Amino acid sequence: MKATLSLPALLLSALMLAATPAWAQLSRDEAAAAAQRATGGRVLQVEPAEQSGRRAWRVKVLTPRGEVRVILIDAEGGRPSR
Repeated sequence: MKATLSLPALLLSALMLAATPAWAQLSRDEAAAAAQRATGGRVLQVEPAEQSGRRAWRVKVLTPRGEVRVILIDAEGGRPSR
């Protein structure tokens, strides 16, 4: 017996794919973890950003020295931007 998808199911699938941000190869949690590894601090906030035309995550971190730093994490490679 062959499984077939109905037209509404195909349209729903297409809409779900279109709604997914294509640039978000790195999740918000992965960006937070990368910033935490890079600074050794506590993550305060994570939001989408852009740097030099590339997608990134802007991560605000409280360092072990008590300083608040903003780290940009590349959304494709997961590395802190320089």
